[in-house]
Amino acid sequence: MAVTGFEFTEDMKGYVTFGPTNYQDGFDQGRRDGNFLMFHLTIRTADVDHFVSSPEHQAEAIGYVQCDKLGGRRTVETGVFNLFVDTADNRRKKMKYRLFFHDDQGRPLTLSGFKDVQDVLGNAVWPATTTLYTNILEGHLTAEQEASATVVATGIIHIEPMDFLEELTTMRASGPNSADRAAAIDKFGRLFLGSLWDVYGPSCMPKMAPFEREIPLYTTEGVKDAVISTHPYSTSDKLGLSLLRFLREPSDDVVVIIHGLTTSSDMYVMPEHTNLVSYLLDKGWTDVWTLDFRMSNRFPYNLRRHSFTMDDVALYDFPPALATIREQIGPNRRIHVICHCLGSVSFMMSLFGKAVTGIRSVISNSVSLTPRVPLWSRFKLGFGPFMAEYVLGMEYLNPYWRREPGLTIGKAFGTAVSLFHRECDVPECHMLSFMWGAGFPALYSHENLLDVTHRRGGDLYGGTSMNYYRHVRKMVANHNTAVKFRPGDPRFQTLPDDYLTFAKEIETPVLFMTGEQNHVFLDSNIVCHQRLEKIVPGRHELVVIPNYGHQDVFMGKNVHVDIFPRLLQFLDKHRN
Repeated sequence: MAVTGFEFTEDMKGYVTFGPTNYQDGFDQGRRDGNFLMFHLTIRTADVDHFVSSPEHQAEAIGYVQCDKLGGRRTVETGVFNLFVDTADNRRKKMKYRLFFHDDQGRPLTLSGFKDVQDVLGNAVWPATTTLYTNILEGHLTAEQEASATVVATGIIHIEPMDFLEELTTMRASGPNSADRAAAIDKFGRLFLGSLWDVYGPSCMPKMAPFEREIPLYTTEGVKDAVISTHPYSTSDKLGLSLLRFLREPSDDVVVIIHGLTTSSDMYVMPEHTNLVSYLLDKGWTDVWTLDFRMSNRFPYNLRRHSFTMDDVALYDFPPALATIREQIGPNRRIHVICHCLGSVSFMMSLFGKAVTGIRSVISNSVSLTPRVPLWSRFKLGFGPFMAEYVLGMEYLNPYWRREPGLTIGKAFGTAVSLFHRECDVPECHMLSFMWGAGFPALYSHENLLDVTHRRGGDLYGGTSMNYYRHVRKMVANHNTAVKFRPGDPRFQTLPDDYLTFAKEIETPVLFMTGEQNHVFLDSNIVCHQRLEKIVPGRHELVVIPNYGHQDVFMGKNVHVDIFPRLLQFLDKHRN
């Protein structure tokens, strides 16, 4: 049987920014700076039957990359293209590009890009199939090496309409006769259109996956060979909170890890993968603490209507927690903090508001003093708290609602949310995407999670009432700045109205980190680093992690390879 080949030629053009950022910011800033990037590629397969039947749908990419800052036109030495490969999401496929080349200084580089084709509101066929989210990375890298790579430039490139029309004229087939060549083009077309139908064709809401608890609630079995102790403490507004200590041996450097809203210490001690606490213990940080403050799902404080804000957390939760730690370790040992999500916002408010002192270094993930959220999140922040409390009569939102017995308004609400989330069959995942951010899913990439982690989302994330959302809304509306919720409240008079007021005086170095695909707080930490660079140049650092989002930077299956070494490097730098 004769083998037939197929090829077409594609031009894509856009803009990138050099340095760590996310895709949209990279495109916007790159356009302002004139950092034009394009490629001209011939996509070629020698065997169209193998190309169509293989799940990778892989072809060779031949051509060049062009960018003035990389030395002009640079020949692609090795290029790979994948058409409509399956992902861990239902009804979502990606087109992938991986191009190896060298810049004019002889530096090896990889252009890694993907087109995201998913049946969600606002992701129509044309933009999905003509928009390439692009990174330029140091080295010639596989996909598995990207998350730990050095990002040279980031942005977006597009197929322009006229270039697309020209692309259609470049489709060619090679074969012994015209019938074979016509059949090759037909096979490619059927694959292309059939894949689009798989994504965008009509479908029903997925049946809810069964759930049977596989990992005990609130377990510490994920941490081995450490003395584990619980240290309760009380706040001055009369809440009982607690710390967990994981001690192998006393150390002059102590790490305190802080969770976000609705999670808990559990996110750092998960037994199904190498967790952060175990990683730090194994790398010589032998005294690690996790803090469960009032946002923790280990406590019931979020499961009723309350008036708590992040000012309460900054003033009441962190100072006595650190005092409790000092009682155990003494006054002279150095304390380093790793914080996440609204735990990061509230701790940074406490630090920059001078409620806590004596912190050697901080690693802040996702968001800190400059919250920025997607448009859909702004809409939810604007109307959600009122609608939930005063129209629907719900005191809190809970990702576990659909699994509750009986008929409740929460169960009905969770089912309604699942109608719009067909990316998986785990209803807790659907509710979490509604509660946080704008994505399908919003908090993480399914590819980055173990199945058991995905399935037990109802255990790892708890419910929350509305008032913290109101505080985030006020910050977003106030030029994306952490501000006091009630400036005239005398209880908080020791805190600044604007938490950046004392930024120049805070000498603690901060590593701001974020996943490049953060659909919850977007580029919040990138913006915070930029603002602080103008106030105290060089004091703080920034890292943007390819292929990760908001939550999977701590809860992903490969974080011990992709993420934690970056954290360790920063901690070791500030150890002495």
